Formats: sequence, C-alpha cells, structure tokens
Amino acid sequence: MSDPEITVVIPTVGRATLRAVAEAVPERFQLVVVDDRARPGAGPLPVGEPSATLVILPSGGRGPAAARNQGWRAASSEWVVFLDDDVLPGPDWAEKIGADLRGLPPEVAGSQGRIVVPLDGTRPPTDAERNTAGLATARWITADMAFRRSALAAVGGFDERFPRAYREDADLALRLTAAGYRLVTGVRTTVHPVRDEGFWASVRRQRGNADDALMRRVHGPGWRSRVGGPGRLRAHLLTTALGLTAAVLAWRGRPAAKAAFAGWAALTARFAWSRIAPGPRTPSEVLRMAATSVLIPPAACLHRLGGELRVRVKGGGACIRT
Repeated sequence: MSDPEITVVIPTVGRATLRAVAEAVPERFQLVVVDDRARPGAGPLPVGEPSATLVILPSGGRGPAAARNQGWRAASSEWVVFLDDDVLPGPDWAEKIGADLRGLPPEVAGSQGRIVVPLDGTRPPTDAERNTAGLATARWITADMAFRRSALAAVGGFDERFPRAYREDADLALRLTAAGYRLVTGVRTTVHPVRDEGFWASVRRQRGNADDALMRRVHGPGWRSRVGGPGRLRAHLLTTALGLTAAVLAWRGRPAAKAAFAGWAALTARFAWSRIAPGPRTPSEVLRMAATSVLIPPAACLHRLGGELRVRVKGGGACIRT
C-alpha cells in the first residue's frame, strides 16, 4: 500500500527552533510555514527560500487557529500534519507517520503523535516542567497532529475565536467526534522541550480561562470531562472571594475581616504547597510558587469573567469560519 499524500503545516512566531523543525521534514512532503508574527517584515524566517516544496504564508499575527487554517487551506494533499515550531520530530518520524496514516478507514479524521518531554532525571521537576510534561498525556494537541483535509473542511477547520494556543485543538477534536469521526494515536514520537518562560509564566497562563468560557458555551457544561482533567476554577473563586471579603471588611473596620483573611491565607497556602511539594523546593522555586500562588486565583477569575462577558456579547454558536 502506497504512502498517503502529506502536507506539513508549521505555524510560527519566529522561534529560533523553527529551523530544526523544518529540517526534520523530508523534502518529499510539501511544507507550509505560516508566519504568524504581527510584523512578519521584521526579518526572514530561518527556513530558507520558498520553493516547489516550501511555501511561506503570512497570517498577520491572528493566532495559531487562524494560522493553521491558512496552512491547511493552502494544501491539496489527503492529510495535513500540524507541527509546532518548538518541537523536534523523533527518529524515523517520516517513515512512522506514513505507517500511522496508511490504510486508516475514512471515519478516522486524525492521528496524534506521541509527545515526549525530556526532564532532568536527577531532581524532581519544577512547576513549569510539570506543566510541559502534561503534554505527554494530553489529548489531541497540535504539537504533532495529523488530520484528513476533507474532515477539516467538513467542520470548518479551527475556530478562530480561540486567539491563543489553548483549547483550539480540543475544540476541533470535540467538533470532529460530534460529526461522527474518530481520532487515534499513532506510533511516531515528537520531542517537546521545556522552555523557560519567565518568573510569572504561570500567571500569564491564566489567560486560558477566557477560552474555557467559549468552550462551555459551544460544547456545554460537560466539555471538560471529554478532554480530560478537572479544573481549579471553583477553588480559585472561593480563594478570591475570601480575599476580597477580607479587604472590604478590613476597610470598614469589621472584626470579621480576620476570619476572612485567615480563610484566604489557608487556601492560598494549601495551593502554594500543592505546587511546591512535588518540586525541587529550591529557594528560587519556593519563592516563585509563593508569589504566583497569590496572584493565580484572582487572575484566573478575572480572565474567566472577561471570557464570559465576551461570549455573551459576541455569542458562542457555531464555529466562525474566515
């Protein structure tokens, strides 16, 4: 049985790792690199010049969902494989993806690669490393995900209302399965290194709570159980409410402020310890966990509130196709 026709699509924001990802794609595959920098004229991407097998498309910095849509719509092959610009396909990736896709029945719309996250085995992982390591067991993430082009067209591709690399892949998977397609896991492997995104990275990640509001509106209140794992929003809501209550009562000079503050402090300490305990417990890691654990609950609540307001103003019906 012959290998299926494959186009590889890599949306990029210009990371230095892009060259290594692109070089891992064999020349027999069409490669579409979508430049999602807001100002693509800032400099050339490190992938070489466009050619018969390499296409570079600007997408205007509209986010990974829009960039991937532009990429797969420029393809004509039976299968489109999405790779992130910060991963590295594993050994024999090209041969293994051929085996993964060859002979799949028509009702199978997608095949996920196996993600490997290398960690330092000499010590417990940090909170940031554990977050990245979660990709190894995440479902349907587009770090390495192949889709039938016809299936993407049938459901309208990625929903471009998801502005960041968060939930846009889970949303697509839920819409595909709702349309009667199946998604499977292949044997190919792709390495996803851990990146140091700075002291406040875990606080910035709370922006994803806004996307959870859209997921709930589109897929119903039970969406999370279908993509795996409970969230912490309820605990964050309680922590934030106690903190606000303590502040208001203290401003009014009410004795009950002490009890509210004690409740906030207890919940915050428990949250911080849940992040500190499994890690290396170095002074820098403990400081980071303590500081960010204070800010994460209100940040999560504010972003979720913003997401709920946007959903109610703009609506949360069918996928927006652009």
